[in-house]
Amino acid sequence: MAQTKPKAAQFYGVSNNGTAGQVLISDGNGGMSWGANTEQFTVSWATPTGQSLTYTQPSPQSSQGTAGSAFPTTTFTATKSGEEISGTATIAGLPTGVTATQSLSGSGANNILTVTLAGVFPGADSLNTALTISGLTVAVPLPPLTINYLVVAGGGGGGNGSGGAGGGAGGYRTNQGGTALTLNAATNYSLTVGAGATAIPQGSASNVHGANGNQSIFHNITATAGGGGGSENNKIGNSGGSGGGGSYNGTGGSGNPGGYSPAEGYAGGSGGTPTNYSGGGGGGASNTGNRNASGTGTAGNGGNGLSNNIKGSSATYAGGGGGGSQSGGSPGTRGTGGSGGGGNGAAYIGSAGSNGTPNTGGGGGGTAYQISGGPAQAAGYGGGSGVVILRYPAGYVISGLSGSTVTVGTDKVTTFTAGTGNVQFN
Repeated sequence: MAQTKPKAAQFYGVSNNGTAGQVLISDGNGGMSWGANTEQFTVSWATPTGQSLTYTQPSPQSSQGTAGSAFPTTTFTATKSGEEISGTATIAGLPTGVTATQSLSGSGANNILTVTLAGVFPGADSLNTALTISGLTVAVPLPPLTINYLVVAGGGGGGNGSGGAGGGAGGYRTNQGGTALTLNAATNYSLTVGAGATAIPQGSASNVHGANGNQSIFHNITATAGGGGGSENNKIGNSGGSGGGGSYNGTGGSGNPGGYSPAEGYAGGSGGTPTNYSGGGGGGASNTGNRNASGTGTAGNGGNGLSNNIKGSSATYAGGGGGGSQSGGSPGTRGTGGSGGGGNGAAYIGSAGSNGTPNTGGGGGGTAYQISGGPAQAAGYGGGSGVVILRYPAGYVISGLSGSTVTVGTDKVTTFTAGTGNVQFN
């Protein structure tokens, strides 16, 4: 019977000429010599796992090569339906000598992580090698940052003296029923809530005109301040977001249509005659302030505001102030404030008036020369402060200027009632 020659044994080492990676080979008959390593090692792959991602099988799935020789480029991908992958993966289970690089393609939901394996073959088989992925951030991506807004300026103050006129409402700006703002995350946007006009101090001269309110701002949206109401001796109402009313023999100031839909506001009403010291009502976001009722001591009512449901339920903003009343030295009928925070006017030797309601942009009521139990030259009333309300996707967090935030459906709504500063969404 023929004898089978024993397989040559291989011993790794360094040859006598200093060449690393060679092996000492026995010919099976007692002879030994240095030669190239020709033993083949196999690396094969299982489908990777980790973080509930969907993986492709590494390709090629199996490779052979000698220890230290170049490992063929091998790739696999990972994705998550409806979610976005970000960050850098930690990859556990790589055989010795095999390295990994990674890259993300696309952004938003269903983007793809590609892992590329390279390096050199190990000095032993690595079969059905299981790689485990960790360390990535995997989440449903945020939607576009679309902002619905209501920006209302501070209301104007009522005028002084006999038949002081009502203040105009602060300008009313909203995209309700129109196009939302599309903004960028992690970016500062300016925001200011306009204060209402300061009330006229008691005992002031009868020529003291109602002051204008202050504008409110969000980013590139500006609401114009409400116009002040006319006084006994300074009769014409100021223009503004909505105009202030005119005192007797005076006309109301104009509102600001501005090319907006809806308009920021409307004009104030005109005052009465010298024998009927009654002021016109301040304009509101919905309509003009009312004129003095001709031939009587009945002052004009403030123009009504507009309702808005940006907070999830309807509320009304930007009503004009009512005019003050006097009829030839006798009590008249005061004007009432418009819906949306307008202050009432005062009646001569009768009821006091009122300021515009805070955070509605309502105009202040006009005064009469003297009110019941009050001093002569009673004060005109102050305007209500404005407000800025922003509605945006609930996944974002707003920071910066302090506001009050609630969740409405899939949105958050933040209301700002005072101050000036920046906000950003992250």
